[in-house]
Amino acid sequence: MKRRPVSPFSLSFLDIMFCGFGAVVLLVLILNTDTVRNRENAFADLRSEVVRLERETLVASEGLATARGALLSATEELDATVTEAANASRSLVRLEAEVAALEAETAALRAHNNALSTDLKDLDEKKKVLGEQAEIGKDKGKQILDVTGEGDRQYVTGLKMGGRRVLILLDASASMLDESLVNVLRRRYMSENQRRAAPKWQRAVATAEWLVANLTPGVRFQVYTFDTAARPVAGETMTTWLETAKEEDVASVVRSLRQAVPGGGTSLHSAFEAAAQLAPRPDNIILVTDGLPTQGKSKPRGTTVSGDDRLKHFGGAQKELPSGVPVNTILFPMEGDSYAAAAFWKLALDTRGAFMTPSRDWP
Repeated sequence: MKRRPVSPFSLSFLDIMFCGFGAVVLLVLILNTDTVRNRENAFADLRSEVVRLERETLVASEGLATARGALLSATEELDATVTEAANASRSLVRLEAEVAALEAETAALRAHNNALSTDLKDLDEKKKVLGEQAEIGKDKGKQILDVTGEGDRQYVTGLKMGGRRVLILLDASASMLDESLVNVLRRRYMSENQRRAAPKWQRAVATAEWLVANLTPGVRFQVYTFDTAARPVAGETMTTWLETAKEEDVASVVRSLRQAVPGGGTSLHSAFEAAAQLAPRPDNIILVTDGLPTQGKSKPRGTTVSGDDRLKHFGGAQKELPSGVPVNTILFPMEGDSYAAAAFWKLALDTRGAFMTPSRDWP
């Protein structure tokens, strides 16, 4: 087979085509290189922007965390401040109440101090009079103790002072601090010196001293104080009788009476039981009290006692009295004890004794 002849035109055409294709490829490469370079530059710029934004975001996050911490701390401080304010408000209310109570107590104490000052002045005057009387001499008729009174205050009509053995029973319960229940409750929490200086108790002590002073010389005597229990104010034992002829016995009784402090409940059962245990037994009992007993032989379960209960305790106490012994009662009436006068008056009738309620300025 005969080879086709090569045409110069064909070769020239091929050269032209390849040259054109190469030019196109070169142009594409040039354009692509610029595009890639521009893209890389743009990408680098964007990456730098992203890094910058990330850093700003991190800084902003840290600032936000700090702000949140500060907000939380401020919130906690606010809560603490609100709590402290509430506590301070409650404390203020409590302090205002305490201040009001203290002001009321201060006013009461001032009134009490004024009363005590008046009482002390009266006592000083009495002491001065007693001192003047003591200088005159010890021999005052048949009295074994000097007691100064004013006019008829020195005399008691109907009170039986006779007997060879005279027992004086002095109520030393808390009710002897005052005539009203409110003042009794107020005075019972005062100091011993303040309770000892209570006007009603001073009257009771003065009455006991007057009784001792007006005993017949040569008789034997004893003085018991009683609250929930009975005890002799002088003497070594419960069954010891004292002698009016012995100045030391009389002086010991007076000293002990002036040191006694009222307090506690009232058990007349204990007082009458102690009277029955004296040997030899008394032939005259003088009772100084302000009302019916608040308990019997044992301590009551409750904190209050009715008038009927007090009458019941009084009836039980009478059973302890030695038979045939007159009971003379000196009653300082107490607020709220309406049965007392009738009960002690009947006791005087039953025992052939006497009953009296002295005036405020006696003895």
